[in-house]
Amino acid sequence: MLDSFVSIFSALWQQDFAALQNPESIVMIYFCVTFVIWLESAFLPAAPLPCDSIVILAGTLGAMGIIDFKLIVFLLIVAAAVGSWLAYLQGRWLDHLPKVKRWVDMVPPHRMQTVDKLLIRHGIVALFTARFIPVVRPLLPLMMGFRVKNQAHFFRFAWLSATAWVLLLTGLGYLLTLLPENVARVTTMVLMVAPFVTLGIAIISLLSSWLLKRIKKNNIA
Repeated sequence: MLDSFVSIFSALWQQDFAALQNPESIVMIYFCVTFVIWLESAFLPAAPLPCDSIVILAGTLGAMGIIDFKLIVFLLIVAAAVGSWLAYLQGRWLDHLPKVKRWVDMVPPHRMQTVDKLLIRHGIVALFTARFIPVVRPLLPLMMGFRVKNQAHFFRFAWLSATAWVLLLTGLGYLLTLLPENVARVTTMVLMVAPFVTLGIAIISLLSSWLLKRIKKNNIA
């Protein structure tokens, strides 16, 4: 089963429609796409996975009739929402660890109150925006686990943002089939590479910020 999963994931990445059109691969396509979206939404180490691109490609496959469009949209919404909820539960669990608790307590109370207000007032917008940013996608629900204690409130946010995200990207994938084949292929490849570019920019920004702080600290010393 692992070999089949890897081959389908590779076919999705390479846009090998010949392999994806194999009737024996249909079930594995559903499983692979759903599992990858769930994994990346739930666990921070899986953040580099190209999930935006996979969701777009799933919409394209649905438009081509290779898989059922309505079914894959439903599965992706469930995977994204449940994944975010699991990331949120990890935050709730980490909040009980003494060291993490000390870190949170070091933040000034008025700052935490501001965070609470933003999360409660703009939770759906924050979660929706975070879904387009690698690393932030599983990180924000985890951080919300520290502050948003109402699980039902968060779960509503997760479902609404997951639904909007999946509908937007699968719809984009569906519309790609209306473009000329060469243009659609190039556009899809650009969309698949984009998350890695975003991730690279984020890593470079963090490293640059860290180096600048170190240099400034050394100069003061």
